[in-house]
Parts: sequence; structure tokens; C-alpha cells
Amino acid sequence: QVQLVESGGGSVQAGGSLRLSCAASRPTYSLYCMAWFRQAVGKEREGVAFIPNYGSTTYADSVKGRFTISKDNAKNTLYLQMNSLKPEDTAMYYCAASYVACGLGDLREYNVKYWGRGTQVTVSS
Repeated sequence: QVQLVESGGGSVQAGGSLRLSCAASRPTYSLYCMAWFRQAVGKEREGVAFIPNYGSTTYADSVKGRFTISKDNAKNTLYLQMNSLKPEDTAMYYCAASYVACGLGDLREYNVKYWGRGTQVTVSS
């Protein structure tokens, strides 16, 4: 079992920045893929950023160029730097980990192995 604990959410005005963190109870290098998903009220959960142990990061088109996913294996922590935030970025953001798939279109909600409990991001106009 792996526990994932998110932090760093909050309220910000449009154009602002936030950095989300996700602390893992197991070494992050042992997890094939880590990712950030988000779910807005009334919408399905969607993957926004993915980072495999080996290979390139991938992003949803809606956040490409504004969000950056990274991880620090020494601290067992995943990050999501979010810049130029828009009201449509308002959602609950979830940290996720998988052993079987990674990347936009490959890692879906149904094949995530571990989820965090989420952190709320609210962007006002």
C-alpha cells in the first residue's frame, strides 16, 4: 500500500501561480508512473500531467505550457507547478500513482493504483 498526501492548494486570482506537492509513503523511484488528475464540479476526473520513471513528461492540452510536473526522489515528493492560472483550472487536484501505464491517453482513472485524497484549487477572475 502507498499513501499519497497532497498539499499546496488554495485560492488565487487569475494569472497567479500555485505549487502543489504530493508526499509518498514509498520511494517515488519505485513507482512506474506518477501523475496529477483533477475533477471540477459536475465533470469527470481528467489527467493533466504525467511523469514516468524513465521517459518524458506529458500534459493535457489545456495545461501545456502553463503547468510543470516534477518529482524529487530524495524527498519522495511529486510536484505540480501551476502558472498563469485560469478560472477553468478550478478543481480538486489528485495525486496518482500507477505500475502499469503512464502518459496522456494511457493512464486513465480506472488503471490508477493509488490515489491521494485531493487538494482544492480555486481560481477567481
